[in-house]
Order: sequence, then C-alpha cells, then structure tokens
Amino acid sequence: MDSALQELRHQVLQAHSASTPLRLRGAGTKDFYGERCEGTLLDMRGYFGVVDYEPSELVITARCGTSLSELEGLLAQHRQFLAFEPPAFGGDPTIGGVIAAGLSGPRRFQAGAARDFVLGAVLLCAQGELLHFGGKVIKNVAGFDLSRLLCGSLGILGAITEVSLKVLPLPRLEQTLQFEMAASEALALFNRWAGQPLPISATAWYDGHAWLRLSGAPPALRTACERLGGELLDAEAASRFWRSLRDQTHPFFGHASTLWRLSLPSTAPQIAGSGSQLIEWGGALRWCASDQPAADMRQRAGAAGGTALHWRGGTAGGRFHSLSPVVLEIHRRLKSRFDPHGIFNPGRLIADL
Repeated sequence: MDSALQELRHQVLQAHSASTPLRLRGAGTKDFYGERCEGTLLDMRGYFGVVDYEPSELVITARCGTSLSELEGLLAQHRQFLAFEPPAFGGDPTIGGVIAAGLSGPRRFQAGAARDFVLGAVLLCAQGELLHFGGKVIKNVAGFDLSRLLCGSLGILGAITEVSLKVLPLPRLEQTLQFEMAASEALALFNRWAGQPLPISATAWYDGHAWLRLSGAPPALRTACERLGGELLDAEAASRFWRSLRDQTHPFFGHASTLWRLSLPSTAPQIAGSGSQLIEWGGALRWCASDQPAADMRQRAGAAGGTALHWRGGTAGGRFHSLSPVVLEIHRRLKSRFDPHGIFNPGRLIADL
C-alpha cells in the first residue's frame, strides 16, 4: 500500500477508535460550500497521481489529491476534456474534492452533471477498509451505482481516494452568439431552442443580454448561426466569458453580498423578489443576489417546483433546502452504515448528521 494512503488509513482508524471528527480537505477551494467545516484536518493532497489513462477508451483514473489542472492538461494533450466543466473558483482543486462537491459548470445544460461521468470510485471507510465501487469502463451497469452516490456527498460517507471518470473529445469548433433581450424572453427562447436540433452546449442571461454557446462540426455551427442570428463573439472573448461563469469570476458574483442558487424547472417564470439574477442551464439554474429572508426564498422556489441553496452571505436558515422526511431518513441510514461513529465531515452536508 502506498505510504500516503497508509497514513490516511492510520489517521482514519485513530479517529474512528476515538470517535474524533475529521475534516476532509483537498485544496480548500470549496471551504465555503456546505453547512460547516469542523474536526481534525485530514489533508487528501498527499495521495495524488494519474493511475490509468487510455485515450481511446475515454476513461481516466486518478487519485484523490491529483490537481484538476494536471488532469485537464493531460486530457488536452489528447484533445479530450471533462465535459461537466468542474468549477475551480479561482484555485486549483483536487479531483477528490471535485467529485465530493459534485458541482458542474455551464456545459451541464448539454453534457450532464458531474455524477453522470463517474464510472467508479474507491472509498476509505471508517473501519480503514478500501471499498471499490463501479469500474473503469463505460459499459458498467452491474448492481447499485454507489460510486455516483459519493458525488455531491461532501465527504460525509468516507474519504474518496480514487475516481474513474468518463472523458469526451473536445468539440471540433465552438462559437458564442450574444443577443439583447429581457429575462422573460430569454427563458422562452432557451426552452424553445432546447426542443430543436441545435448544437447548444451552454446558455446564459444577465443584465439584458443572453449568450448561446454552440459546439460541434463547423457546418452545423454555420447553419445554426445563420438561423439564430445574434452577434458572434470572437473566440477569446467567448472563452473568457464562459470561464468566468464556470469559476464565478464574472462581475455578478463579485457584486453579490448575499447569493442564492435556485434550481428550478427551466420553464418556471421569474421568481418575484429574487433581486438581480444570472440565469444558466436553459433556465434551470438561477443565481439570485437578494437579501430576502431565507424562508421567503425557499417558499418561492418550492412553489415554482424547485429548491433554493444559500450559496454565500449570512447563515440564517442553513445553506441547503430542507429535505423531505423520507429523503432525510435515507441520508441518516446511509451515514450510519458507512460512518457509524460520525467521524467524516460531521454537519457538512446536513447540520445534525
């Protein structure tokens, strides 16, 4: 066993024996995300490196401490990428932290979420065992997919030590169109365009302007641009714009003191009283800068068929939208099964779990 993995296992066994909470941490780019970060630090960065990568198979396997920049650099050499566009938030996160957080960027609209690209994972559990879930091939459908369960769990079930991810070829061409329109018009058009055979890979709206990213073969993009109209952005400006959304360096995120992340049906109308907005994912993701009480924001999001996450600024009402009793009980049972002494990131995902 690798010495870095042995050290992680030793710390976990000690914590389990003493029922001492552990705070799992990679590069710390998402320390802000979740209810709270408490416990003795378990630094995952020492266990790093790409274990296996076969470009022709479109699969890469890496240890938890491997930096996102290293993975993206290696994939770029073979004109491949992580299609869910994991946000870096201005830093260089580890791949273990990327999967534990389960966050996705602008391409989520077309390519899918982070969990859709997880093929397998290795989990260091509280008893010091290494549990292997899933595999390293795309056609892997046997049994319940526990590897994807770890995606977005924020480390409360154990320490993800290794992950296998599906990768995709880079698009042959990408172009971005910009339009002037109101939010209501953008929502209507985003939903209409989503039902048409258009090579759309990302959408956004902010401050009277809408953006549409097209990805694919040059003839398809040429036809789409002629059909849709709008102003064609130069490649460098378009790349900066989408990366600013992915990593939240866009001015909107810097100006918002209190920020909400609303997950809604794409057809839902604008939420009254939600303040300044930035809309992504064809209308399904709405960032709202608002000082409205937490209860009001969650009630309005719930009435529209969605949820409201208190992303940044203040703590009233907790970070995450309340779970139903049935779903909360499932979380409790899973936590009890994987982590009976509650040592891994206690309270990070759910306040009392």
